[in-house]
Amino acid sequence: MPVKAYDLTGRTAFVTGAASGIGRASALLLAEAGATVHCADRDEQGLHETATLIKTAGGTAHTHTLDVADRAQVDRAVTAAATPAAASAANTRPRLDIMAAIAGVMHSSPVLETRDEDLDRVLNINFKGVLYACQAAARIMIDAGSGGSIVTMASGAVDTGGPGLLCYGAAKAAVVQLTKTLATEVGPHGIRVNTVAPGWIRTPMTARHDTEAQAHTEKVMVRRSPLGRVGEADDIAHAVLHLASDAAAFTTGQILRPNGGVAMPW
Repeated sequence: MPVKAYDLTGRTAFVTGAASGIGRASALLLAEAGATVHCADRDEQGLHETATLIKTAGGTAHTHTLDVADRAQVDRAVTAAATPAAASAANTRPRLDIMAAIAGVMHSSPVLETRDEDLDRVLNINFKGVLYACQAAARIMIDAGSGGSIVTMASGAVDTGGPGLLCYGAAKAAVVQLTKTLATEVGPHGIRVNTVAPGWIRTPMTARHDTEAQAHTEKVMVRRSPLGRVGEADDIAHAVLHLASDAAAFTTGQILRPNGGVAMPW
């Protein structure tokens, strides 16, 4: 595949969860590929750091401090990102080429101890937050008539069971269903929708205060992986770049599983 298939020069991308971890790594890589990247997160300091990294490397970045669980905030930010001042002056339609809906939170609790507030918080951020980003992006892409790529973030939890995974796994399973359903609905408009289901990735979100427990978890994941290691944020960022780019022009409604071979569903 020619390298130019990954060239995003002239394209606009919106990345949620861009203040750290997979979101930051994805924002940096999309910018390196040439996209103008709009970084969104509720962590204002983290956003500033991500934008600074992009600009220092010669890229273009803008920041949007928002709560992805608030539909109105998401709509305003995505619309603003798709309507730069130059476009407004030229009276052209808003345009967005890439949406990477990555923001999420971790949660673990046994089924019998899961509270309403636990489930609501995780679903609001990990599912509704993705839904709102997808809806806002798809509406703009359809109106612009220029196609686009939407990339959501699922999890390896959708392929496995495990203690404490109810809230997190249910929300990520809902993201998979959203991805497949939306792909069938917006495909006729030239819009592709895919999801990434990472395995265990070393990020601030997966880090634990109990370093001994963290080390144990990573050792288990290393033993389970044929590649003999856990993942890094950059591993997932490259999957996001692939799905966002023309290299995946014939790919939609799919689950890409960069998990080190820990799970191999057919």
